[in-house]
Amino acid sequence: MPSDRFDHASLDYVESHDPGQGRLAPRARHTSDAMALDLDGGWRFRLAASRHTLTPGFEAPDHDDTQWDILDVPSSWQLRDVADAPRYGAPAYTNIVFPFPVDPPRVPDANPTGEYRREFQLPDQWPESGHGVLRFEGVDSAFAVFLNGVALGNGKGSRLPTEFDATDALRPGRNVLAVRVHQWSAGSYLEDQDMWWLSGIFRSVALLHRPLDGVGDVFVHAGYDRDSGEGVLRVEAGAPGRITVAELGLDLAVGDEIRTPVEPWTAETPRLYDAELATAGERVRLRIGFRTVAVEDGLLRVNGVPILLRGVNRHEWDPDTGRTLSPETMRQDIELMKRHNINAVRTSHYPPDSRFLDLCDELGLWVVDECDLETHGFEPNNWRDNPSADPRWRDAYLDRMSRMVERDKNHPSVIMWSLGNESGTGDNLRAMADWTHERDPGRPVHYEGDWDSGYVDVYSRMYADHDETDRIGRGTEDPTKDPALDAHRRALPFILCEYAHAMGNGPGGLAEYQRLFEQHPRLQGGFVWEWIDHGVRRRTPDGREFFAYGGDFGEVVHDGNFVADGLVFPDRTPSPGLTEYKKVIEPVTVRIDPHARRVSVRNGLDFAGTGHLSFHWLLEDEGVARAGGELTVPAVAAGGTAVVAWPEALAEAAGTDAAGERRLTVSARLAKDEAWAPAGHEVAWGQALLAAAPPVPQPGRGRRPGTADGLLTLGEGAFDPYTGALVRIGSLTVEGPRLDLWRAPTDNDLRGWGGSVAERWRAAGLDRLEHRVLSVDTGDEGLTVTTRVAAAGTDAAMSAVYHWSAPEDRPGGGLRLTLEVEPLGVWDLPLPRLGLRAAVPLALDTVSWFGGGPYEAYPDTRSASRIGRFTAGLDELQTPYLFPQENGSRPDVRWVRLTDRTGGPGLRIGGPAPFAFAARPWSSEELDAARHPTDLVRGDLVRLTLDAAQQGIGSASCGPGVLPEYRLFAGPVTFTLDWATEAPPAA
Repeated sequence: MPSDRFDHASLDYVESHDPGQGRLAPRARHTSDAMALDLDGGWRFRLAASRHTLTPGFEAPDHDDTQWDILDVPSSWQLRDVADAPRYGAPAYTNIVFPFPVDPPRVPDANPTGEYRREFQLPDQWPESGHGVLRFEGVDSAFAVFLNGVALGNGKGSRLPTEFDATDALRPGRNVLAVRVHQWSAGSYLEDQDMWWLSGIFRSVALLHRPLDGVGDVFVHAGYDRDSGEGVLRVEAGAPGRITVAELGLDLAVGDEIRTPVEPWTAETPRLYDAELATAGERVRLRIGFRTVAVEDGLLRVNGVPILLRGVNRHEWDPDTGRTLSPETMRQDIELMKRHNINAVRTSHYPPDSRFLDLCDELGLWVVDECDLETHGFEPNNWRDNPSADPRWRDAYLDRMSRMVERDKNHPSVIMWSLGNESGTGDNLRAMADWTHERDPGRPVHYEGDWDSGYVDVYSRMYADHDETDRIGRGTEDPTKDPALDAHRRALPFILCEYAHAMGNGPGGLAEYQRLFEQHPRLQGGFVWEWIDHGVRRRTPDGREFFAYGGDFGEVVHDGNFVADGLVFPDRTPSPGLTEYKKVIEPVTVRIDPHARRVSVRNGLDFAGTGHLSFHWLLEDEGVARAGGELTVPAVAAGGTAVVAWPEALAEAAGTDAAGERRLTVSARLAKDEAWAPAGHEVAWGQALLAAAPPVPQPGRGRRPGTADGLLTLGEGAFDPYTGALVRIGSLTVEGPRLDLWRAPTDNDLRGWGGSVAERWRAAGLDRLEHRVLSVDTGDEGLTVTTRVAAAGTDAAMSAVYHWSAPEDRPGGGLRLTLEVEPLGVWDLPLPRLGLRAAVPLALDTVSWFGGGPYEAYPDTRSASRIGRFTAGLDELQTPYLFPQENGSRPDVRWVRLTDRTGGPGLRIGGPAPFAFAARPWSSEELDAARHPTDLVRGDLVRLTLDAAQQGIGSASCGPGVLPEYRLFAGPVTFTLDWATEAPPAA
């Protein structure tokens, strides 16, 4: 540890409102033939605990750093060895609250500071003329740069590039680059973006040669005239030069404008033209997409056409490397989005690695590029001292906006600039918008935090519920706070920049939002919050992996698992929520009319026809394929509909006798390989019932119960004579079934803007119900068990009457249970579920069913659930949410079969009406008590829940709760299930 104290005055930049010193003006990123030296790799690294323990002279070329550690650049130092024991501090998660005292621009003395050193050899062929520029793509949060002991400058704005002129400090041969990075700075007050607080040089570093007479900055203006079909091209650059586009036969000078027929760029048809810009000193490769963005007649239009955003918010995240992503991971994100019908990304809440935008250009996504700005931590203090309204911060605000716009202005995928997120209101935001409108009038400006919308081009909101969204679509929303702006805002298109909070099980209500978007032209879609769970991969002491969330690193303040609110898990496994979203936003709608024997195909795309799709039909009886083939559908233009008759093979197959319930599924698939998915990938589907299953015959006369070995017997069932509980069916032991009202609360149950429904459930005792047997009666028609179910401390109860029968005419001697439930007393809250719970031996761990699947679904998340026959192992039936909660329910089930892997008998449960089931190796109570999946210990039973009804899911963890039609209130219910053992299949 150094004994000398560092001169505090040299660190004034850390707490300065100034965005940085010694930096070069921002410019567009481009691919050049100029020489460049990649400086990524292993750097010498030391972490100082505070400003008082920095290393004197660390920047000197001859400083001895041989005892320092080696840290990869790019990376975040808190993630070093994070899986087991973080070496340099630890990640910390907050959503809103700053993890330090709010005293802008000051930060704590305990300010961990990373000291980095990197030696490099300047190549012998490095040109003597021109300039050497050090480019840092991203450093969190403030940093100072020294080359060969010479101070080059300092900067803030973590997720934006910074360049320094290194020409005078460069030396032939050996050079030493030293960088001091501070975890906290004045800039931290502008970077409170609902994510892990991480520090370090987390994006790439390079030394760039900038030639004399080089290109300098480049601004490609490439519009599209829909009426003429022509592209309009003009390129600005920092030096005279010529632009050539070989494919179009173009050769024009910098600054000249030319019109030529082109294929326009859209997210659906991402047509790019390779171009070259050559000056006397440099050649730069450009990829040009011709498109025009404008708000006209109250609608957001691209190339003159209103667009519908089917979007997601995307933080940059990897469970091992944090915000340091490889190009392969970025491509994986976009391919997953495209495969799930997502067409738009909001880069919440900062500009992404610029290579991500290259891929958006190439593969096709609409992008709302958001500035590296959020001051949400001032809200708990009533926005006192909020930088947005403080002129001392204006230069920092404008600096962040200009660095984003200048870097990303040549990306056709970027159709809108966003000023930032949740930063209140103030003139600094208006100044950002004014500068942006002047610099780039070809893109609208977005900001959600000021609902008056006086300086933006779209009206944007977060988590407006369905009713308010409908009123906005109709133009009947509440007026603005500033009446003078009311007419202006009503003339703007509306976008939900965040909605449908994808935290844990959910989100619910997606289909209802989408119907509103498609009903009202003003509603131009939105962005689900968010793409990925920000779990940090860790290991338990015995080596089992799990994903950590807030609080798992001992943070003093944190927001728990609120960081786990994505449509994909941290390892990028799609969640059921993503599958639901894919179905809800599918761009092609397939509808089957069984009576007219026709299929209609509506193309919901904004630009592309359906020529890239093929259509296929499948006829199934009780989930078993009977016939299938190709359906010939003419190419449907964007916005159009085609209606085709069933092909002869389908009509003929449909005319045969059905072996059980018959359904027809028509699937739209990619006809050929695309850059983001292979041929055969399913884009959309529709399903229809052609023939219902034959009515279940009414059971005949029931058997009378008997006794054997101290138990009541009925058919193949054995019952406890005192409680009337089923204890065995055939040779299978059984626990239950009995009335079940509880589920392990979901994130949406636990949280809620209107209060936690899970707290109301616990207050009502639904997690601790007691079952009082009132009578066990035998009769000619079977066994009747009457119970009263209630919790301690309340007189609200449920009368639950179980009628067991064993019809004489039922093959195999199965049992029929009819449960009659009647609420007693006052039930003024929705129920989690209403059904039965039971348990069978763990050996019955292979589950087959005919009903909704293949994934979990709930009353308001069932759009993607198709009726079919499915099989899954017990583990496959679980959804491993980072925070354990209710999961795995399959809806609309006609029957479910549990098979014994050891060769013993199986169990089949069915009913005259569809029901929902879940099967788990742990109880709802154990699921409720767990905080990570590794807390769940497999027992020796399969726990079954068999539901007549469940409460919906909603999005209340951040947004509206369960819609009224999906709330489950107490009322009389009759629920019937048939139980039977099945012999194992013959060898």
